[in-house]
Amino acid sequence: MALLLGVALVLAIFPVDFLLPHAGGPWAPQGDAAQHAIAQRYFIGDAWRWPPLLALNLLPPDGLNIAFADGIPLLALPLKALRAVLPEGFHGIGLWYAIAWTMQPVAAVWCLRGTGERRLLPAVAIALAASAMPAFINRYGHAALTGHFTLLVALGLYLRLARGQSAALWGAAVLVAVATLLVHPYLAAMVLALLAAVPATLLLRGDRGWFAAGLGLLACVVAVGAVMAAFGYLGAQGDGGYGDFALNLLSPVWPWRSWFIGGLVNAEVDATGHGGWEGYNWLGLGLLAGLLAVAVLAPRDLLRALRHHAGLALVLLGLTLLAVSFRVGLGRGVVLDLGAPPGFLEQFRASGRFFWPVGAALLVGCIALLARLPRIGPVAVLLLGAVQFLDAAPNRAAIHAWAATRMPWSVDAPTLRHLLAGADSVAVFPTWPCVPKPDTFGDHTRQLQVLSLAAERPVPANTMYVARWRGERPRCDDEAAMARPLAPGELRIILPGARSGPPPAACQEVGALLACRGP
Repeated sequence: MALLLGVALVLAIFPVDFLLPHAGGPWAPQGDAAQHAIAQRYFIGDAWRWPPLLALNLLPPDGLNIAFADGIPLLALPLKALRAVLPEGFHGIGLWYAIAWTMQPVAAVWCLRGTGERRLLPAVAIALAASAMPAFINRYGHAALTGHFTLLVALGLYLRLARGQSAALWGAAVLVAVATLLVHPYLAAMVLALLAAVPATLLLRGDRGWFAAGLGLLACVVAVGAVMAAFGYLGAQGDGGYGDFALNLLSPVWPWRSWFIGGLVNAEVDATGHGGWEGYNWLGLGLLAGLLAVAVLAPRDLLRALRHHAGLALVLLGLTLLAVSFRVGLGRGVVLDLGAPPGFLEQFRASGRFFWPVGAALLVGCIALLARLPRIGPVAVLLLGAVQFLDAAPNRAAIHAWAATRMPWSVDAPTLRHLLAGADSVAVFPTWPCVPKPDTFGDHTRQLQVLSLAAERPVPANTMYVARWRGERPRCDDEAAMARPLAPGELRIILPGARSGPPPAACQEVGALLACRGP
């Protein structure tokens, strides 16, 4: 049932041409989704290299590690192996949404079984509720981060390992941790945190198995670190800003896009001035009602579960504090500012995401405890799942509208495709480091659209929008680069922000752009 639910949601929400894209499309990809698709297309179209995630046809001569452009290496690697049978210009960003939405309810049922609950109605309830978790649905535009099923799998492994360890289970944990890293590093950090709860829980129980669990956790950390080193992750850095995109203390109960009570608010809650999207963690009316029911009807069972899983409770508390950050927001204001955080925390700019495992654990624990109530338990959790599913209707409508949006090209796509077909390389100016901020709908968008067109072949390109980079932040050196003569086979695209004076003789007007061709 969970599998069928996931497939049905995929078919209802995502258009076929979104799931299975091809070159030559009449509509333009937008925002972060365009970045991810460009990275995958360039990677799939390039030769195999070492490190394995390197696309040398982007940002030559050093190339781009597609993990730094959120290209979902776990899916990109097998797609690259199958490129001979894929349609021209195919990428797997839409396909990943299908995988994530299908796996979410399936992983939730598997996780619930780790609590010992194997009855039908609780399984149906958690499948419905997990597929309707608002923080999961609200990740449209960022495909990799829809992989919340990895958190449910890790939580299911914790529940089984805390009950009885085995080499097979820890081997599975190693594979899950590495695979999650190849989805997104944020999710991998959360998975490792959940696995760290195993030795913590066993130690607090006085169970001698905590040492073996510590070795199992060490194996997971070493495996993740080895893959990071081999695949070129180490040394990456981003823009910083820990605390800018944090969890607001009201976010779990702030009913933005709630079908039942969403009319009480008109936007995400935000205290930092950066918008509340990254910290959006509305738990859903069904889950909140279920948590209240457990607290009122089964307080002793709740306290017993907290004592039995004390290590997990501490890990979840730590993740919540990390999500809240050093600038504690309550409603529209910051109520506590602890000053500058330690430097290593700057890697977690979008700290509000770290509440996702907490929401998953609350859901699984709530349904497991509520289902055990005499007589009413199974029916109560089914009602919880149904309310949660209905409450998420506005969120599902929003992601469907996003996936079905067909934005026209803001550049002359047919002409640029014709020019790119005869080019050996493309140089776009201004390059990404030189686009002034803010530039939401200007040269940054045009740059992504030109790169989206170039990626259909793909044509080697000089620039790319990246989330992270190795070494120093890329510097703007467009003036020197544009002064160089056009190389043979080079197509130089000059966006409005880099134009000055009359167009050179080798250039032609292409809408608001200049297209210059080398000899």
